[in-house]
Amino acid sequence: MSSRLTLTVLVDNNTITDRYFNGEPGLSFLLETSGKKILFDTGYSGLFLANAGMMGINLRDLDYVVLSHGHLDHTGGLVTLVRHLTEAKIEDIVHRVPQIIAHSRCFYPKEKMPLKNIGSILDEEEIRRQFPVNLSDKPVWITDDLVFLGEIPRKFVFEQTDPKGRIIHHPSGISEPDRMLDDSALAFRSGAGLIIITGCSHAGICNITEYAREVCGEQRIHGIIGGLHLLKPSPEQLEGTCRYLESVNPAAVHACHCTSLASKLALASCCPLKETGVGMKIEW
Repeated sequence: MSSRLTLTVLVDNNTITDRYFNGEPGLSFLLETSGKKILFDTGYSGLFLANAGMMGINLRDLDYVVLSHGHLDHTGGLVTLVRHLTEAKIEDIVHRVPQIIAHSRCFYPKEKMPLKNIGSILDEEEIRRQFPVNLSDKPVWITDDLVFLGEIPRKFVFEQTDPKGRIIHHPSGISEPDRMLDDSALAFRSGAGLIIITGCSHAGICNITEYAREVCGEQRIHGIIGGLHLLKPSPEQLEGTCRYLESVNPAAVHACHCTSLASKLALASCCPLKETGVGMKIEW
């Protein structure tokens, strides 16, 4: 029998009507399953912590922080989390230091001119100083039913996009076009099929979903939630994505964060598109 998963949206570009939280161009979800608390991404700022506080959620007892990729709108809140845990230690407040799970390239600097670094403010050395760390290109099972997918194989031609600036290897300092190999996602095995949880889907939501099926040994897709990086997709990418999602027939697609209105309208014609925003809570 599969376990249950609860997901609370702490940060998104949008907020839920009549829920008085704040949004920002970033993403952060709190996942709770099998007695574990997992923070998936930290948004751009400390807003994830402020919204959690308004919701009555304690983030000093996290077991894991999983990062979908290294961009600033998903890792920026790490600075606030370090400060939050440091203050707890100083004041002798009960707390737990969570393990960081991410791809091996997650903390490499990412240059996209005119910006010298659109990646994490905290580099890998400082992250390892503050947290236990598991950087893996392979899948990492967090619970019996929840898995970090690691590096996503790129299968669908229509999801191949241009590099996002350049990535600078540590410690050599050598740079190369950034093809976002650090972009990953989570997959949860529910009784009704897989739940795919994404940050930005730079790897492509179709590539992510296919790899989740392979890793989990489950073909059914019950739900998808997260950013789909369909801001300005080519007609080929948008059409290919719509046809793929139509074929896998999920019960719900919660497209948020980096998905444009035009893309949402296109998706709504081929799959059950649902609302998403800060304050929303879903259980599977």
